[in-house]
Amino acid sequence: MDSSKSKSCFHGISSRELSSFRVRKRPFIDELASDFIEIGAVAIEHDADPTPPLAISFCKASKNSHIFAVSDEAGYVSLFDSRRKLSSSASHQENAEKARISDWVAHENAIFDVCWIKEDSHILTASGDQTIKVWDALEKKCIGVLMLHTGSVKCLSSHPTNSDLVVSGSRDGCFAIWDLRCKINCRSRYDGVCLTATSMVKGAHASSQARRGRQGKAAAASITSLLYLKDEVSIATAGAADSVVKFWDTRNLKSHVTRACSKPESSSKKGISSLSQDSKGVFLTASCMDNRVYLYNVIQLDKGPMQTFSGCQIESFYVKAAISPDADHILSGSSNGYAHIWKVGYILKNKLFLFYVIHEHDLVSNGNQVNKPQAEPIILKNHHGEVTAVDWCPSEIGKIATTADDFTVRIWNIENKYCSTSRSPSSIRRRVNAISSTESREVLMNDNEESGSSDLSNEPLHQIRVSSPSHPIAPTFLLSTPEGHKKKLLASISDTNETSSFEQTPEPAMNSPSSVLNPPSSLKRKTIKDYFVAAP
Repeated sequence: MDSSKSKSCFHGISSRELSSFRVRKRPFIDELASDFIEIGAVAIEHDADPTPPLAISFCKASKNSHIFAVSDEAGYVSLFDSRRKLSSSASHQENAEKARISDWVAHENAIFDVCWIKEDSHILTASGDQTIKVWDALEKKCIGVLMLHTGSVKCLSSHPTNSDLVVSGSRDGCFAIWDLRCKINCRSRYDGVCLTATSMVKGAHASSQARRGRQGKAAAASITSLLYLKDEVSIATAGAADSVVKFWDTRNLKSHVTRACSKPESSSKKGISSLSQDSKGVFLTASCMDNRVYLYNVIQLDKGPMQTFSGCQIESFYVKAAISPDADHILSGSSNGYAHIWKVGYILKNKLFLFYVIHEHDLVSNGNQVNKPQAEPIILKNHHGEVTAVDWCPSEIGKIATTADDFTVRIWNIENKYCSTSRSPSSIRRRVNAISSTESREVLMNDNEESGSSDLSNEPLHQIRVSSPSHPIAPTFLLSTPEGHKKKLLASISDTNETSSFEQTPEPAMNSPSSVLNPPSSLKRKTIKDYFVAAP
């Protein structure tokens, strides 16, 4: 099958730095996009008995991304084809029969989460029977059972590049890391080979106010959501007891290495229902029980949430939210029966293209960045019950799926007239090459001498090479920017040249925010705590 593995932003930069290829154009949802239309709805029922869907996930490989899996309270997994043309006049049951690829009983209990792995050839199911099963999606055959949790398994996430590594969270307050290659020779009442966890963390989000048992121990607080981050070594977890996202280094799980949380005075309601990250791993969202969705930058966690989105009602932990793969939008369910979509983006004045330079602990842009989300969300109103699980199609930009307690899954898409085929401002990159700061200075000075002064609004885009000697592990960019901003960049490079005697040792590399997602080889054996610690 075709694979569409998503690398982190730093992996992408590194690959372009070596090959210098031009970025491929891709579609994106234009700023004018405000109309999502329902393109079909299917009923979730078995033997004429409707059941509420609990989780939904599109396939990850681009070849199969039109296929999505739905799990439900009855223990079924159903696969549907979102490209089937469904009639608005037909019943939801008739549409389900037309779009359904297959379904089967995966557990004798509710399935709270599903996760595609191994280029969509296998699927994982997390159930209330305290087990995780590994399924051959084509044969509908169980090939492995993961058994260690003592409570309902609520969430799953696979390693971004190695699908044999999986992390799970449970109502027992633990999260566990599994290696599907480590099998043991035992059989249970379940079909398939048994697997045991390689490591487990207990009480990851224990509440100090929880009721204590006879032995004086606090009751376990459920793990409601988790993510295997794109740096390939970190895990983010969230629970029902607090509104804190904790980050763990899989190489040293004795304690979490950093945390992110919303303002404690914002609401008395605690708990996070879901986490999500974009395809590059730069942004992370947390949907909280205070009816807000918080957006974080994973390399600026110490600064708290970048943006806060409100308007939805999150009255149960079944209500989920997800950021789009391109990080342009956030989709959330709601207890009021609606789905909400917020625009995430930056307002660029003078039509300047945005580029980022990693400098100290800030992301600096050459445009006037306004960190302000759109005031009101787009509201999708066709459901007739609490909207719970949601997901974005990874390759068809603008296609989304929503589930609800009205026993339906609805597929939506952006109207074609609003969809642009040009590149979004955040995706503009001419080339990326590694060059020295001295050469960068010469290029800038030569361009200044040749071009002279010109009107900012009419001048062409020139290629400028930017490097940062103060951050030896940060890649060097070849970027496009208007002439008017070269003076600032030149001054910055001039200042850094004065510290040319700076030794590029592991100590300053620790303080570079870019090392979070792409640590230097000299620091591979360090814990990720070193990368998250902010400079004094």
